[in-house]
Amino acid sequence: MSIPGSEYLTIVLHAIAQSFLIPVVVGLLLMILIVFMELGNFIAERQKRKEAKQVDLVEIFSDVKENLPWQKNNIYQVIENNGLTQRQKDLIYDFMSKENIGKSSRKILARDILDQEEFRMKKTLDKTDLITKLGPVLGLMGTLIPLGPGLAHLGQGDVVGLSEAVIIAFDTTVVGVAVGAIASLISKIRRRWYEKDINRMEVLLELIEGDEEIVEQEEKKNTVRRTGN
Repeated sequence: MSIPGSEYLTIVLHAIAQSFLIPVVVGLLLMILIVFMELGNFIAERQKRKEAKQVDLVEIFSDVKENLPWQKNNIYQVIENNGLTQRQKDLIYDFMSKENIGKSSRKILARDILDQEEFRMKKTLDKTDLITKLGPVLGLMGTLIPLGPGLAHLGQGDVVGLSEAVIIAFDTTVVGVAVGAIASLISKIRRRWYEKDINRMEVLLELIEGDEEIVEQEEKKNTVRRTGN
């Protein structure tokens, strides 16, 4: 028993579902393009990181202690050999150049530098994270949408129509899963890189602040000694 008017509703629902097929295919094609672009950027970034000299944090601590009292030239050498990108090094250099502001202001500035870098990294990761989630979803939609007409062709004995629908379904599934997997791999490796970068930047900023405090204490002691003499 059919509800009066339900056939019109099913026709409208079918038309809406089928109208999503072209946007889904276009979306998958765009995702393929974006993923290959991100893959190229990822390979270039990996090569730069591979060429950069990596120094363990323990070595950085050791170098800073050996460089006391605090001297810019020595700290620059430590910064240059810690595996950070040039942009991150420039941020630290800019922080070091602001010597005339107070301690509380410098701490706020250091936190702002880290927040800006974390935000930039998040924007980079958002692209591949979004594709990781949307790729399989669009692939599933591209699988289900043509199967309805395909089954209708099967009921009419049209094997050619069924095979065309199945081919579209399989192609969209493969592409959706593939772009999702590649984007997921890129995001996972980049997230590990960026967490390490933020950790190194935070350590260096804290070391610079700590060294300056030590120098100030030493200068006060020397002033007291001179006054006493």
